[in-house]
Amino acid sequence: MFHKVLIANRGEIALRIIRACKELGIKTVAVHSDVDSEALHVKIADESVCIGAAASASSYLNMKAIISAAEVTDADAIHPGYGFLSENAEFAEICANCGITFIGPTAENMRLMGDKIRARQTVIKAGVPILPGTTEGVNTVEEAKQIASDIGYPVIIKATAGGGGRGMKVVHSPASLGNAFAAARSEAQAGFGNPEVYIEKFCECPRHVEIQILADKHGNVIHLGERDCSIQRRHQKLLEEAPCPVLSPAVRKKMGECAVAAAKAVNYSSVGTMEFLLDSDNNFYFMEMNTRVQVEHPVTEMITGVDIIKEQILSAAGQPLRFKQSDIKITGHAIECRINAEDPVKFTPCPGKIDGYHPPGGLGVRVDSAVYDQYTVLPHYDSMIAKLIVHAETREEAITRMARALDEYIIGGIKTTLPLHQRIMTNKDFREGRADTGFMERLVF
Repeated sequence: MFHKVLIANRGEIALRIIRACKELGIKTVAVHSDVDSEALHVKIADESVCIGAAASASSYLNMKAIISAAEVTDADAIHPGYGFLSENAEFAEICANCGITFIGPTAENMRLMGDKIRARQTVIKAGVPILPGTTEGVNTVEEAKQIASDIGYPVIIKATAGGGGRGMKVVHSPASLGNAFAAARSEAQAGFGNPEVYIEKFCECPRHVEIQILADKHGNVIHLGERDCSIQRRHQKLLEEAPCPVLSPAVRKKMGECAVAAAKAVNYSSVGTMEFLLDSDNNFYFMEMNTRVQVEHPVTEMITGVDIIKEQILSAAGQPLRFKQSDIKITGHAIECRINAEDPVKFTPCPGKIDGYHPPGGLGVRVDSAVYDQYTVLPHYDSMIAKLIVHAETREEAITRMARALDEYIIGGIKTTLPLHQRIMTNKDFREGRADTGFMERLVF
C-alpha cells in the first residue's frame, strides 16, 4: 500500500480522495494555487504545498511544480482526480519516470482511448457496436461530402482528440457541410492541437448511458452497472441517475459485457467509464471512453455499495480486485444533481462569497462539496461547487427525496443552479423517465 498520496486537484474531488486515503491509512498531500490557501482540501490534508498562481496553467496544470511537491513531501503516488491532468498521458509518463505511481490507467491506455478514431477501431474488434461512420480521419470537404451521402444525413463531425463538445458539429444537409467541416477542424486545432476529425451518423435525441468499469493490473475487469447522464446542456452533464430508468435487463447485460470486452481489449487497469448512446429502439452504440474517475461516480457507489475511489487506489497499488462480477448487486435508485455557482437561467458563472450555508441531511442524502459558510467561490476554476446525491428504494422515492433535499439546501450570497434542479424534479417528462439529450432544450422556464 502507498505511504503517501499527493492529490493533484482541488475542490470536492480532492476532498473525496483525501477521505478515501485516510480510511485506507494513507497520508495525504494537498497542492493548491496561491488563491486556494483557504480551501477545504488544504485544511483537511496532512500536508499542503502551494504550487503556483491562480491560473490553472501556473498551478493545477503545472506538471513540474506538482512533481516537485511530490518529491519534497516524499509522496509515492499521485491521484489526479478528474479534469486538469487526469487524462494527460505525458503526465502519467513523467510520474513513472520519477518513480511515482500515477493512480490511473497507463499512458498508452489514455492515448489509445483518448484518440476517438483509434478507440472506435479497438471496440469494433471487441464486438462493440458503433454508429455508422468513419474509422479513419477525414481530411477534405469532398471526402466528407461523400461519406455523409453514403451514411445519410444528419451526420456529426467530431474532433479525433475532442471532448466537451469542442470540435463537434451536427450537419443536416450538404449545403452546410463545408462550413461545419472547416469550423470543426479549426476548433479541434485550437482546443486540442490536432485538427483531425471523423464523421458518424447523428443519433437524434438519444439517451446518454455509461458503464462504470473497475479493472486491476492482473487482467480482471468488472462493471458496476450503468448511469443515465442524458440531462445535459451543451454536452455538459447537469444530472445523473442510476440505474437507467428505461434499460431492460437484457440490454443492461449486453451493454455491460461490451464495456468489459472493450476494456479487456486494451489491457485496461484502473477505473474508467464506457459511454454509449441509446436510441429510442433500445439499440446502443459506443461513443467514447473516459479514462479517469467520473464526476458522477457517487450514484454508482450508492446503488452498489462499492467505494470506487478506494478501489482505484488499491488497483494502482497492484492489488487484485476484491469483487467478482457476481458480487455486484444493484439496490434501489440514486440521483445526483450538480450544483454550480451559475445563474440558473442564463448559465453564466456567479463567483463570490457564500453568505449562509446549510447542506441538507437525512437518510439517503449525501453531499460532496468543499465549500462552507463565508467561503469565496473563485472565478478561476470550474463553477461546480457541490454534488447532491440521494438514494432510495425506488426511482419515485429518490425523486421525492431529491426534491426535499434541494428545498433544504441553503447557499446564500451567490446564484446557484438549485432552482434549475428543483424545476427538473417537478417536470413531467423527467418524472416519467422520458428525458433524453434534448431535454434541456425543451425545458421551459
